[in-house]
Amino acid sequence: MCTGYSSALGALRLGERNLVSIEVDPGVAERAAASLKTAGFSPALVVGNGLAGHEDGGPYDRLIATCSIRHLPLPWLYQVTPEGKILVTFSGWSFAFGQALLTVTEPGCATGRFLPGHISFMIARQHDRPPRGNLTLLAGDERPAEINPALLSDWTGKWVAQLAAPSAEVLGSGGHQILMDVATGSHARTRPNPDGGWTVTQRGPLRLWDQVEDAIKEWQSQGAPHQEGFGITIDGDGQRVWIGNEDGPGWNLPV
Repeated sequence: MCTGYSSALGALRLGERNLVSIEVDPGVAERAAASLKTAGFSPALVVGNGLAGHEDGGPYDRLIATCSIRHLPLPWLYQVTPEGKILVTFSGWSFAFGQALLTVTEPGCATGRFLPGHISFMIARQHDRPPRGNLTLLAGDERPAEINPALLSDWTGKWVAQLAAPSAEVLGSGGHQILMDVATGSHARTRPNPDGGWTVTQRGPLRLWDQVEDAIKEWQSQGAPHQEGFGITIDGDGQRVWIGNEDGPGWNLPV
């Protein structure tokens, strides 16, 4: 809901009786309601956890998320009707983003593709990264890096890195990249070599650069498409993002 702008557009297009808008912050919800009233709209406004949806207002034909999420909340898949649509932006702790349009195929299941363009939203509070202290980079195992670390500064390259190492943050720029996993303390960092190429240092139980490197190579082998070359399938086996088609290479989202 935030400022109420998206809710006003929905009310204008669909009619306020056909719209339910949810905001988790009571103060923000109050200000948005006031703005909507000034604009002449009075849709159903709910103060609560949007990730849980609003079962009493359903079932819904369409669901639009105006925050980003690490994985799709399962209640949405039961509150949107089969053949209904969900428009949502997926992100993560590295703040890489991809917006997808999904079709609910049956209760609890959906599939769809990611869209062209470059779209970002603030991440849902419940999906935000945990707090961490000062970043301390210690000695670790070194080897040559097999990909250009600057690919992690590319819009889709960073997205692929986030899929491969979902519990890590990607920091840095160009040839100097840092991956930091808060839960395990694992980290990896790259540096350019004076005579060309790059060196990666890894430490901890997770070999973060290995994970990212393998994913980037797979992405490149598929022609390094933008997110519109990716899709997502959600069913009882989990939530999987794939390249090309459902049988293509892919990665599971954290749930």
